[in-house]
Amino acid sequence: MSDNEMMNLDELGELKSDMEALEDELLKNQRIDPNLYVEYDVKRGLRDSAGKGVLTGLTEISDVCAYNLINGRQIPAEGSLYYQGVNVQDIVKGLNGRKYGFEETIYLLLFGKLPNQRELDMFLNVMFELQCLSGRFVRDVVMKASSENIMNAMQRCILSLYTYDSDAEDISAGNVLRQSLELIAKLPLIAVYSYHAYRHFRKDDTLLIRNPRKGLSLAENILLMLRPSGEYTELEAKVLDIALILHAEHGGGNNSTFTNHVVTSSGTDTYSAVAASIGSLKGPRHGGANLKVQNMFADIKAHLQDWTNEDEVSAYLTKILDKEAFDRTGLIYGMGHAVYTLSDPREVILKKFARALAEEKGMMEEFALYELVERLAGQLVMERRRLFKNVCANVDFYSGFVYSMLGIPEELFTPIFAIARMPGWCAHRLEELINASKIIRPAYKYVGHHTEFIPMEERPL
Repeated sequence: MSDNEMMNLDELGELKSDMEALEDELLKNQRIDPNLYVEYDVKRGLRDSAGKGVLTGLTEISDVCAYNLINGRQIPAEGSLYYQGVNVQDIVKGLNGRKYGFEETIYLLLFGKLPNQRELDMFLNVMFELQCLSGRFVRDVVMKASSENIMNAMQRCILSLYTYDSDAEDISAGNVLRQSLELIAKLPLIAVYSYHAYRHFRKDDTLLIRNPRKGLSLAENILLMLRPSGEYTELEAKVLDIALILHAEHGGGNNSTFTNHVVTSSGTDTYSAVAASIGSLKGPRHGGANLKVQNMFADIKAHLQDWTNEDEVSAYLTKILDKEAFDRTGLIYGMGHAVYTLSDPREVILKKFARALAEEKGMMEEFALYELVERLAGQLVMERRRLFKNVCANVDFYSGFVYSMLGIPEELFTPIFAIARMPGWCAHRLEELINASKIIRPAYKYVGHHTEFIPMEERPL
C-alpha cells in the first residue's frame, strides 16, 4: 500500500487490468433501460414531467415563489424568497447599514420571528461565546490529514465534534438547538483553518491561524481570519454579510436540505445529519456552480478580443451552447433555475452589491462583461434550446465574482455556501424532529429478473 493509503488507478500496477475487468463487469450489469423510467412513470430527481418538484413535505421556514396563480394557471412572475414569511428583499433593505444582518437572519430562521434589540443582544452574546475552537481540536483534528477539498475537511471536523460532545446522541429540541448554534458559530473557523492547513501542508505556505474577535459579525470574522493582514473595508464586510443572508435558506426541496430531512428522519445525531448535507452541497450540480461560472468567465475573457463587442460575445456564447467551447457541455453556467422564471431575487440583490464592490475595486470592466453575458445568454439559451420558459441568471452568476473581489480563494467558494446554509439546515432539522414521526422512505421499483442460483463449478468462465 502507498503512503497515501488509498491508491488511484494509475498506482494499481499489476491490479490495474483486474480493476478494468471489474469496471467492465460493473457497467455491463448495472445499466437500467431508460424506457422503463417512462413506463413506470418514475419521478426522476423527485420531479414530475414538467420539472416541478414532487411534494414530499411541509415547511414554514422559507417560501420560493416564481409564479402567480391566476384562474388556476401558473403565470411566470418576478421571483421572490421569504424567510419565515418575511421577504428577503425587505430583510436586506431593513438593515439600514447595520451589521449582524446574517445573525438576525439566523435568529429569524431558527425561531420564526425577527429579533428585537434585546433578543438580538442576547443572541449575539451566545454566538460570541460559542465562536471558538480549542487549541487541542485545531491541532489534533483540523491540522491533521489536511484535505485538498475543504468541504471534505469540514465534514471530517464536524463528525469529530461528535466525540467532544457528551450529549451527542440527544435529539431533544433543546439539545439540537444548542448543537445547531455551536455548529453555526464554529463552521467559519473550521472552514478558514482547514484552508490555511491545506495551504501550509500541501502548498508550503506560511501557516496563519488567527482567533475570531468578539463583537465582530460572522462576516467580519471570516475576513479577519482569512486575510494575512486581518484588514477589510466596511463595504467588503457588508457585501459578504449580504451574500451569507442570500444563501442561508432556499426551501426544503433543494438537495442538501432534503438530505438533512432524510437523514434526520432516521433519528440520527446532528453531526451525522449536517455532515450528510455538506456532502450533498459539495457536488458540482449543487454548491459548486459558482466556481463553474468563474472558470467559464476566465475562458470567455481569454477568447475575446473586445469584451464590449456584443456580436463577438454573442458568437462565443453560441459556441459554448453548441459544445464547441469551454468545457463542451453546452451549458452557460449561472443561467437558468429549476424554480425561478423571470428573475432570481437573490441574484437581483447580489448584483447591486457586486456593482458597488466592483466600483470600489476598480473592476467595472469585468462587471460590465458579466452584465452583457447575462443580458445575451438568457435569450440565446431560449433560442438554441427552443424553450418557452424564460431563462434568468441565478445567484451563482455573480456570487463567485463577488467572492473573487473579496479575495476569497476558489477553494472556499463552496465552504462559504455551507457556512451560509448551516442555519437553514439546522432550522429544517429542528422542524423535522418537532413535526415528523416517520422515516422518509420513497419507493424504488424492481425491474431486474429473478434467476436461479448456479453452483460455482457450473458457472461459465
